[in-house]
Amino acid sequence: MNANTRRLAALTVVAAFAVGACGNGGATTAPGGQATDLAGSISIDGSSTVYPITEAVAEEFQIANPGVQVAVAFSGTGGGFKKFCAGETDLNDASRPIKADDEGEGVACAANGVDYVQLQVAIDGLTVVVNPDNDFASCLTVAELATIYGPDSAKDLQWSDVRAGFPAEPVVRYMPGADSGTFDYFTEEINGETDAATTFATQSEDDNTLVTGVAGDVHAIAFFGYAYYVENADKLKAVEIDGGSGCVAPTDDTINTNTYAPLSRPLFIYPDVNKAKERPELEAFVDFYLANTSALSAEVGYIALPDDLLAAEADKWTAAMGG
Repeated sequence: MNANTRRLAALTVVAAFAVGACGNGGATTAPGGQATDLAGSISIDGSSTVYPITEAVAEEFQIANPGVQVAVAFSGTGGGFKKFCAGETDLNDASRPIKADDEGEGVACAANGVDYVQLQVAIDGLTVVVNPDNDFASCLTVAELATIYGPDSAKDLQWSDVRAGFPAEPVVRYMPGADSGTFDYFTEEINGETDAATTFATQSEDDNTLVTGVAGDVHAIAFFGYAYYVENADKLKAVEIDGGSGCVAPTDDTINTNTYAPLSRPLFIYPDVNKAKERPELEAFVDFYLANTSALSAEVGYIALPDDLLAAEADKWTAAMGG
């Protein structure tokens, strides 16, 4: 990701949207999106999928606001929520909604007085990838993915067990770690519940580790966010998915129209509302995020929200801030 390209993209966005559409009185924002007199630090963790967008936003925000330091990490959606709901971070990146009922995350946030708002910032197509030299697994059904990644999958699974006619070679499985929202989303959509997954895959919260694994083994397979595939398309092959209506490849169009099913999904950020009300730099950062996410999401390989949906998210943020 080229910093100069990102800077150009961000600064061509009408950043007055952050004032007009988000309308939060606490931030001091000058014309052109250059916030003034802001200082402090912002701590962000969470989804490795959302990380490239947030990293790009943070870089541009710090260029416009050199007095603010923004630290962005990726311990996975679940790992990030643990920190966020404990009050240790200011904003969480998430590739799935928070578990808000009796499943822990929402309860933990409430217990610690963390008030949050869910804001969708982009659309992703969770992408299944194989090695470019794999000349047989060009399209897989949901049932075949469950054979590979389901809880009843054999330790010594062969590709010929996945489909007759595939080679009798081992399926070398990679997947995100259990704290990842990508792991949760995939296992729920493919296997029926978030903890129903094979124990025979190499897991990592770092998607680059998964990329390296598949790029180095002709019999390997993995899944992660669309942006990581786009960034590494020269050393990976995207697998078309048959969700019941035929084979569909992940593309900007199929993800945006949800014809790439069932693996198209929303991406979110969760800012701490109470902290944002007390800290102008955090409020301004979320303003800036919403103003620039369309350009920057597209640049790093994700699908920008339709204008009406983005406007609705901005209205939600305004309401959360009491505007």
